[in-house]
Amino acid sequence: MRSARLVLAGILGASLLTGVSVGSASATSAPTLASCKTAIASQEISSGKLTVATDNPVYTPWFVNNKPSNGQGYESAFVYALANILGVAKTNVAWAYEPFDSSYTPGHKSFDFDINEISDTPDRAKVVTFSDSYYDVNQSIIALKGNKIVTMHSAADLKGYQFGDQIGTTGLTYINQYIKPTKPARVYSTLDQAVAALQSKQIDAIVVDTPTGQYMASSQIVDAKNNPLATQVGQFPSVGEHYGLLFQKGNALAACVNVGIAALKANGTLTAITKKWLGIYTSVPTLQP
Repeated sequence: MRSARLVLAGILGASLLTGVSVGSASATSAPTLASCKTAIASQEISSGKLTVATDNPVYTPWFVNNKPSNGQGYESAFVYALANILGVAKTNVAWAYEPFDSSYTPGHKSFDFDINEISDTPDRAKVVTFSDSYYDVNQSIIALKGNKIVTMHSAADLKGYQFGDQIGTTGLTYINQYIKPTKPARVYSTLDQAVAALQSKQIDAIVVDTPTGQYMASSQIVDAKNNPLATQVGQFPSVGEHYGLLFQKGNALAACVNVGIAALKANGTLTAITKKWLGIYTSVPTLQP
C-alpha cells in the first residue's frame, strides 16, 4: 500500500490552479474508443500484451491477497475494466514488478503503465507521463488507539505531535506543507518501517491516503488475536491530489488510456468499482489541518 507520494512544496496547489492533470498526455488528434481498439496493439511495449506494473507486496483495498491478476481490489478491477473497454482480453493483461520509488524515475520503462497509487505531480510529470485521474485522493491520520491525538486533533493540536512517514510520499508532503508540525517529521525508507515506528511509539501518527489508512487501522496494525491496535483519526479535505497511471515520458498509449478512463467514468463503471472497493471511506470524519 502506498500513500500519495512526493516531497515537493506546492505540488498539490499547482494541480488546483491549472484544473487539469499536469502530467496527462496530449494527443495531436482526438482518439476514439474505436480507433484506440485498432491502435493499441501497435502502442503496447509487447504487441498483443498490455503490460501493467505494480509493486510487491500490494495491499487491500487496492489489491487482494497480493495477487494483482485476480481482478480483486480497486486497482486490479480498474485495470481489467480499462483493458476490456479498450478491447484487450483479460488473458492478454500481463503483470510486472516495479518498485514504487523506481517508477517515476526518468528513462525507459519496461511496462506500458504502472498502477501503484502514484500521485500525478508537476515534478514527476517532468520525466514521466501520467494518465487522467482514476482516483481522487484524501489524506488521513493513523495513530495507536491510546495516543492523545485520537481525541485532541484540532489544527493547533496537530502541530505538536511527532509525525513520521515514508520518504517521497505525498503523505509526508501533506505533513510538511499543511500540518506544519513543530517537530520535523521522521522519514523512513518504507511504509512498513513507518508502521513499525508507530507501533513502537517512536512517532505519534502517520499520514496516508484514506483507503490505505483504513486497511492499516483495521487489518494491519493488530495484536496476536487480530484485534486492531490503531485507529483512523480522520481524513483531510481533498487538496486536488489524484492518482494517475504512469507511463514512460511521451508514451502515445496514454492518450488512448485517457479515452478509456473517460468512457469508464461516463458509463458508470468507475463509480461501481469505487462503491464496491472504496465505498466505506466516505464515512471517515473530516479533519481540518
